[in-house]
Amino acid sequence: MSSKIGIKLTSKYSINFSLPKRSKNKIKFIILHYTGMRKESDAIKKLCDPKSKVSSHYYIKNNGEIINFIPDLYEAWHAGKSNWRNYRSLNKYSIGIEITNPGHQHGYRNFRSKQIKSLKQLLIYLTQKYQINKKCILGHSDISPDRKKDPGEKFPWRLLAQRKLCLWHNLKPQKLKKLRGIKINTENDKIEFFKNLKKIGYNSNIKNKIIIEAFQRRFRQTLVNGKIDKECLFISKNLTVV
Repeated sequence: MSSKIGIKLTSKYSINFSLPKRSKNKIKFIILHYTGMRKESDAIKKLCDPKSKVSSHYYIKNNGEIINFIPDLYEAWHAGKSNWRNYRSLNKYSIGIEITNPGHQHGYRNFRSKQIKSLKQLLIYLTQKYQINKKCILGHSDISPDRKKDPGEKFPWRLLAQRKLCLWHNLKPQKLKKLRGIKINTENDKIEFFKNLKKIGYNSNIKNKIIIEAFQRRFRQTLVNGKIDKECLFISKNLTVV
């Protein structure tokens, strides 16, 4: 496999997965996470510790090295309680990728270029192998917005989108900047915004600051304030048609 994706791949066994094997066509999503721990070694240890009951299929270290913990056709325990479109409990349908980053609780920082380079190569390999649509490459905060913030507003979704490795809007930054902070006009605008989020895939049962922040962390990353303005509304409209 390492020769196919052109990067160094290290195998390390984690027992934290479910039986039986799933079929190849059941894999519909790739979920991206950050570790949210101070030390990389502690995160790796946790993902292999049977007592932790958490895991991922892949792990990307600070130096860009990729560790494969669990074969793709087994269900790793990375997503937890989650929703996207008509899917529930996305562990069953996804491949999980953890990326070293201390996260919001321990000094959240920019992801390293070596990490993103390796991630791009891994995503290209996985999306081709399992025919995964770019709209189905998601963050943990997309599918579990009431519990998670990762991979967060510093994660370079736009760079992935340039390689067609995730969903992104096609609106010009100059136009969006003029709309920032302008209040939406009516209750109908608010209703439309949440309808757009449902079309994109977000949990339609959550209609509050939490889901707005999750949307902003993903698609309006320079300002995460939990408030719907015209910029957010225009982005949400665009994402339903791109």
